[in-house]
Amino acid sequence: MKIRRGGMDDVPAIMGMLDGAVAWLADRGRTDQWGTRPWSESPGQVEKIADKVHTGVAWIAEVDEEPAGAMVLSAEAVDYVPAAREPELYITLLVTSRAFTGRGVGSALLAHAYEEARRAGVGLLRVDCFAGNDGRLVEYYRGNGFTRADTFTVGAWPGRLLFREVTPS
Repeated sequence: MKIRRGGMDDVPAIMGMLDGAVAWLADRGRTDQWGTRPWSESPGQVEKIADKVHTGVAWIAEVDEEPAGAMVLSAEAVDYVPAAREPELYITLLVTSRAFTGRGVGSALLAHAYEEARRAGVGLLRVDCFAGNDGRLVEYYRGNGFTRADTFTVGAWPGRLLFREVTPS
C-alpha cells in the first residue's frame, strides 16, 4: 500500500468509495448514517466532497495502484463541533473502498494523519463520526488511538467527536 497526495482529479474515485459505503451500510439496515441514495447522485454531496478536497489536504491510499481509501485533513474543525483551543489537524473525511475492506487501509490513513500532524508540529488530531446504532464506528477510532470527547447532533444525526494527542517529533 502506498499513500499519495490527492487532488481534484480524485473526486470521482472518492465519490465511488462513498457510494460503495452507502450501499454496504444500507444492505445491513444501517441507513441512519448516510441514507440509501448514492452520494454521487446528489449534486450537493458531490459539491461538498469536492470542496473538502479543494480546501483541505487529500490523501489517497492505493493498493496495486488502485484507490483503496481516501482521507482529507484540514487545519480547522467542521462547523458543528467546538473549535480546538490549540492548533490541530482535523480529519474531515475518511472512507475505504469496500473492495479493500479488512486490509488496514483506514488504519494506515489514520496513522498517516498522525504523522502529518507530527510533521506540522501540531499537538492535536481530531475526527468526528456517526455515533448511532451500536457505536462500532466510535470503537473503530478508539482502536486506532483516539479518545472519546463530546457528543453532538446534526439534526437527528448523532455524532461523536474524538481526539488523539500528537507527540512532538
